Amino acid sequence: MAFRYGEYHDGPDPLAPPYDVRAALDEMGDAILSGSTPVHALRDLLKRGLPGAQDRRGLDDMLREVRRRRRDLRERGRLDGTLEKARALLDKAIGQERAELFPDPSDDARLREAGLDALPEDTASAIQELNTYEWRSSAARQTFEELRDLLRREVLDSQFRGLRDALANPDPEAMERVRQMMSDLNDMLDKDARGQHTQADFDAFMSKYGDLFPEKPRNLEELVDILARRAAATQRMLASMTPRQREELGNLINQTLDQAGLSDQMRRLGEALYSRRPDLAWNAPERLTGEEPLGMGDAVTALEELADLTQLETALRQDYPGARLDDIDEAAVRRALGRSAVDDLEALKRIERELEDQGYLLRRRGKLELTPKAVRRLGETALRRVFASLDAGRRGDHDQRDAGSAGELTGSSRPWRFGDEQPIDVVRTLVNGVRSGGTILDRPASGRASVRLSVDDFEVAETERRSAAAVCLLVDLSYSMALRGTWAAAKQTALALQALVASKFPQDAVQIIGFSNYARVLQPDELAGLDWDMVQGTNLHHALLIAGRHLDRHPDFEPVVLVVTDGEPTAHLMRNGRSAFEWPPSHETLELTLAEVDKMTRRRATLNIFMLAADDRLKEFVDEVARRNGGRVFSPSAERLGEYVVSDFLRLRRAR
Repeated sequence: MAFRYGEYHDGPDPLAPPYDVRAALDEMGDAILSGSTPVHALRDLLKRGLPGAQDRRGLDDMLREVRRRRRDLRERGRLDGTLEKARALLDKAIGQERAELFPDPSDDARLREAGLDALPEDTASAIQELNTYEWRSSAARQTFEELRDLLRREVLDSQFRGLRDALANPDPEAMERVRQMMSDLNDMLDKDARGQHTQADFDAFMSKYGDLFPEKPRNLEELVDILARRAAATQRMLASMTPRQREELGNLINQTLDQAGLSDQMRRLGEALYSRRPDLAWNAPERLTGEEPLGMGDAVTALEELADLTQLETALRQDYPGARLDDIDEAAVRRALGRSAVDDLEALKRIERELEDQGYLLRRRGKLELTPKAVRRLGETALRRVFASLDAGRRGDHDQRDAGSAGELTGSSRPWRFGDEQPIDVVRTLVNGVRSGGTILDRPASGRASVRLSVDDFEVAETERRSAAAVCLLVDLSYSMALRGTWAAAKQTALALQALVASKFPQDAVQIIGFSNYARVLQPDELAGLDWDMVQGTNLHHALLIAGRHLDRHPDFEPVVLVVTDGEPTAHLMRNGRSAFEWPPSHETLELTLAEVDKMTRRRATLNIFMLAADDRLKEFVDEVARRNGGRVFSPSAERLGEYVVSDFLRLRRAR
């Protein structure tokens, strides 16, 4: 048996690796750090599209394509094409009859001419009167039959998309088959309304009349949906016409159905379809602005597609309460935008499920929240961005391979445990492999041999413990941080520092403290979703009190204190635990804050300040802090805040 392998075309590659939701989380991270909620950040991501190699389109791209398709459909033509063509054929038939009557001097000829002159202006009424007229001209009779065939095809095609071609040639047997199909269809709908319909009934119906339904529905519900959407489009076409056009075409439709013996069956079908799909816009007018006249069937098809696109546009906008991607009809997407758009939509739907399934998002009380795993990921991403922005060698090699290792070798070893960063003791590991029965594989050709190892064979070389640090990062949460656009940078910096300590210096004790009118310890998992405080006060005094308690709990650790702020202290903590605010800063606020700075100095804690504003009062205050404490003052831009904080922390750790 021969096999042929090639590119897979029927949808997304089933062997492709799963989508990397970490990249999606990174995309959401910028919006979340700027103050957006996880729900809004996820919605913005889905609108933009998914990053990465698969390069999936987002909702906005689909929305633009839908709007372009709607504009093209509106400009395709006019709705009165059937009326115009019917009138032209009628005038042609009457002209041919007059040409036949003109040479005849008889009274009968003059009487016939008078009858033609007295025909109503309304096309439907004129056709109705001419149905019983005995044509003298064979050419006029043929033209009039062409007109009747046109109306029959157009009217039935407006209800059943596949009947225009089936009735292209006048055939009494074909017309009788259409009558029987409609009767069987109505009987099947009645049977379904009584709860007696089965799939076998539908399969038998399609085996008999399937060629009349090019959409190939798989069950009765799909068939009802197809017919109802087309019937509603026909009603919208009539509603979109002028009153005179509507009346004239309506009369033509009714007259044509009466002559075909389908009036009762079409009425039954229309009532059944409306009762099943009353949600469709049955009488909403739609305006087409094109110049080309459209036949009735083509006009109905255009309006049917326009209705699909309008509904699809609403779903793609996702701007209504409770909007979900599941509201978007995949069948409508396939009809409007093709199979590739369905694949893109499925990828978008999958991303939220994957974020939850892989433990990055948690749905609690109907709201999406970031998990600690997601916060760690955002911190790692922030740290990578900080390192990427550092120029090599400008402040030392920050991407240290041995950062976080425990110090000098002691000469002893121990079994390896998950998470160990100590170097592997190669000799002890190989000896363990041989002792445990690992096969020695000889390779004479290369002159080498190898030992098969298991996880339990590995040992690491023990080292002296490196000195640990007690790290305090004090972050200003006041509203001015948001006004100056530095809030997202401050949060990203805190996450980056948290990730750096956790990954490179796990022995360190890090505490992040946020302060506005009061100060509070911030847990790592709340950093990403943290918002600024719309209150008055920059209570650095309270923040330094909390930081001092953290340092006192770790007396043997090296103290590291970093402050990120854009304003001078304007609040302090009173003896009763209440916050006192005053601007310009009161003497008491400055005195109490500087007293805590002096305590930091006695703890041997260097206090470095990262100043995010060029305010004269702030500069005067931080200069006084530097004079008392010996720490340094930085004035970075918001974009480089993380770079400054992380590199300064690494400098302090290396110095210690």
